[in-house]
Amino acid sequence: MLQFGTGFCFLCSANLKQIIMSRVSKVMSKRVKRVNGTVLTPEMEIVVTTKIGTSNPFYNEAQEIKDTHMRIYGFNYKKACCGQSGFNYVALD
Repeated sequence: MLQFGTGFCFLCSANLKQIIMSRVSKVMSKRVKRVNGTVLTPEMEIVVTTKIGTSNPFYNEAQEIKDTHMRIYGFNYKKACCGQSGFNYVALD
């Protein structure tokens, strides 16, 4: 759909907004977890920005969550055998 005279493509604009949009979520542990020498507590909250506007921050094998926990707390998500069921998340946007 090209509107003549302006050179602006509405279809391109909609696709661009979809690509740029992202969701911000706050992820919290439901309980204290001690596994394989790692400790995860409910106080270790993180804020994660996911790509392409998905509503679930665990959609990409929790890659953003793994990276953020490692960067902020030095917590190895994979070593602790964590999964989506051990966390609560709230959309902030």
